[in-house]
Amino acid sequence: MANKARTQAGMQTAARKEVNVFDKLAIFYEKNKKNINTVSTVIVLIAAIGFAYFKLYKAPREEKGATALSYAQRYFQVDSLNLALNGDGQHMGLLKIESKYSGTKASNLAHYYTGICYLKGGDFNNAIKQLKDFDGKGTMLQYAAWGALGDAYMENNNINKGIEYYNKAAENKNDAILTPVYLFREGLAYEMNNQPENAIKAYKRIRDEYPQSFEGRDIDKYLAHLGELN
Repeated sequence: MANKARTQAGMQTAARKEVNVFDKLAIFYEKNKKNINTVSTVIVLIAAIGFAYFKLYKAPREEKGATALSYAQRYFQVDSLNLALNGDGQHMGLLKIESKYSGTKASNLAHYYTGICYLKGGDFNNAIKQLKDFDGKGTMLQYAAWGALGDAYMENNNINKGIEYYNKAAENKNDAILTPVYLFREGLAYEMNNQPENAIKAYKRIRDEYPQSFEGRDIDKYLAHLGELN
């Protein structure tokens, strides 16, 4: 009986505490309901604006930008660089896509393609600017962009910068196609910069990590040229 009485007393105490909590909440709301309602309204409005922005503005722009980019990419793929950059009169080119769809994935990718177009066309300063504006973080395309930057700097006779970006481009150890290409170019750049020890390191990476690559087939010649024999 004593245990039962204690249990009932405990339950009654807990119930009173719960009532007290609700009473306090009710009193607090009554005192502050204007502010609370205002904050709630603002939160709802922010959520509605955010939904409208992404659903009604950003998503359609992303879709339109991607469609526009697809036409420019076709010209890029067949080396029609002027049409890729400036459009064909019916479809806009990469430069227009960059500005019209600024902030979209299409605009970002357009910077990459524009940079490559300028690089192929011999406009190395604009190639560097465009490729630096491209954000490829977390993608395979970032390594290609770094490699293209290395090429552009080398064409501008900035060997140190060329080496810097070839080094970045060769960081992807899982790419058995592009990585040995940029390692090879990095080695040549080191040779031009009178840094044979670093050239040997780059060539050895090709020999040891990518022996089946196109560059790997003849890499022993370049090592031997620098006095490094097996």
